[in-house]
Amino acid sequence: MDRQQVRTTWEKACDELIRRRESAGYWRGCLCSSPLATATAISALAVYSRSLESKGGSFSPTMAESIQSGLRYLLATQRPDGGWGDTERSLSNIATTYLVRAAIELGGKAMVPEDALRRADQYIERQNSENGLRQRYGRDQTFVAPILTNVALAKLCSWRSVPQLPFELAAFPQSLYRFLGLPVVSYAVPALVAVGLARFHLGPKGNTVVACLRRAVTPKCLAVVETMQPQSGGFLEAVPLTAFVTMSLSAIGLAGHSIVQKAVRFLLSLQRSDGSWPVDVDLATWVTTLATNAIAAGEYPGWMNLVSLDWILGCQHRDFHPFTGADPGGWGWTDHSGSVPDADDTSGALLALANFWQKGDAETRRKILPSALLGLDWLVRLQNKDGGWPTFCRGWGKLPFDRSAVDLTAHAVRAFHTWYNLLMGQPPVDLAGGRIVFDELWPDAAARRLGRLENIDRALLPRLKRSISKGVAFLRQKQEHDGRWLPLWFGNERLPNEENPVYGTSRCLMAYVALNQQHNPAAEKAIAWLLQAQNRDGSWGRSASEEPPRRDDETSPDAPGSIEETSLAISALASFRDNPAVPAALERGLSWLTWNIENGNWRIATPIGLYFARLWYYEDLYPIVFSVEALGRYLRHCDQEEKT
Repeated sequence: MDRQQVRTTWEKACDELIRRRESAGYWRGCLCSSPLATATAISALAVYSRSLESKGGSFSPTMAESIQSGLRYLLATQRPDGGWGDTERSLSNIATTYLVRAAIELGGKAMVPEDALRRADQYIERQNSENGLRQRYGRDQTFVAPILTNVALAKLCSWRSVPQLPFELAAFPQSLYRFLGLPVVSYAVPALVAVGLARFHLGPKGNTVVACLRRAVTPKCLAVVETMQPQSGGFLEAVPLTAFVTMSLSAIGLAGHSIVQKAVRFLLSLQRSDGSWPVDVDLATWVTTLATNAIAAGEYPGWMNLVSLDWILGCQHRDFHPFTGADPGGWGWTDHSGSVPDADDTSGALLALANFWQKGDAETRRKILPSALLGLDWLVRLQNKDGGWPTFCRGWGKLPFDRSAVDLTAHAVRAFHTWYNLLMGQPPVDLAGGRIVFDELWPDAAARRLGRLENIDRALLPRLKRSISKGVAFLRQKQEHDGRWLPLWFGNERLPNEENPVYGTSRCLMAYVALNQQHNPAAEKAIAWLLQAQNRDGSWGRSASEEPPRRDDETSPDAPGSIEETSLAISALASFRDNPAVPAALERGLSWLTWNIENGNWRIATPIGLYFARLWYYEDLYPIVFSVEALGRYLRHCDQEEKT
């Protein structure tokens, strides 16, 4: 391709990304509206209002309008097959359709046309109803129990269908949770308690001794949930989780409890003008570090003046986290109070800090050092025994969204290797100066623990080296026989098993690039897989078209790809231009990508993101950020080749 054309397109993409930046130097992004989140919010507000009415209160006109507005949104997003998808661009699924049907029943069935109800019921029957729901989630009760609780509250199924979650286990010390065999993932303890209480009070009673025990520990379990609730009122800043807690506690007469009151305020605050709710408030920290690393990859002139280093540093968690018990040092996905530190966001933040470190002066490095050291230490300690990284908590691993994941591991390996190289060969760290900054940035309880700064520094480099080695071994073990890697937190619902091997393979391949292991057999297998996975039009993956593809087209090379997956593949392959088969594939991919950018098609995001419990979402910034990184990496490698 004409390199100047690629550069012009890259500059256009950078301009668009910068245009979407907040004036304070970070990106807020925009998560899509979610029929699933909207349905759960409607049900929560309806059950809450009825609970207040039963105690002599009145149905708030504001609450009624909020519910009706949400129902109007749901009616407008019903798909031709009668079901609903997690997003407006998603395929219908049994979970969302069940939740919407329950929301209609609870929120105002009279305003819904009979035909819409009939088609929804027919869709649920075709998907095998409750059995279809259980089949979708397997043994993970994280979403099955709350969904069936919502459905039972709407009187669309029996309470006997709702699994009784052992909420009494929340009364144990948090450090023991991973040993107790909880039927939900580590981040779902508030749902475990609230949904378990609803089933206990409203469903059939079991063993009398167990029932007495559960009654006795109920106040303790509610206190645990209250401790986990952030200032914003939204658990994990997530609408579905907060809604499930709200409806469950309201249904058993606790609508006046402070947990419910704060949760209701959170839900009402997030409703959009069209009546919808997003799945979460935003991914501001995540998209800011992605954007920072993307524009730095292409060495966009003056990028350091466009991004607020202080904002990124300020998002680092500075105290022990009540939700997961995590130590200080990690980053979560947003700067809001309900965010929880996790592996992927911490890796992204560390890579962003590394970009500032490489371009910054001595004062910038002095500011970065304490946060970087503690973040690296935090991430090292999160690594599982199998060598991989989980999302939130070390050592859980029994349910899908708690296990070690290749996408998280590859990201951590990149962050560790980058910082290992930065700290090796540097002048001795000014520990005294570093501690001064540490005390300024990390007050109170965090500061007392962070007196370990000197010990962290002395031991950190060999620990990083060992962690990298274990992480690479984990990636090698988890690589599929054909060269693919399958990620945890991203998917593509239009592909078999809703997996996204393009995302997983691209992210893992970039870890090998960072390690300068381009000729590693695992990397070579991954390259071969990416090359054969390219569509005939030059793209990768599958896009979010208006209608679902025909079954025989889902794996067809003629199906259209997505901006996100094509960009990821280009970013990964840009370092392998010495492979004889790669340049032609890159040319075709770049041609497809630049054409779509120049013609404005790149602003349509594809639902490739997976939120908790396989809940699909898309983020408007993803196609823009990934495009900027892909074109920037390609141009940088071309420039490096010319110099050598």
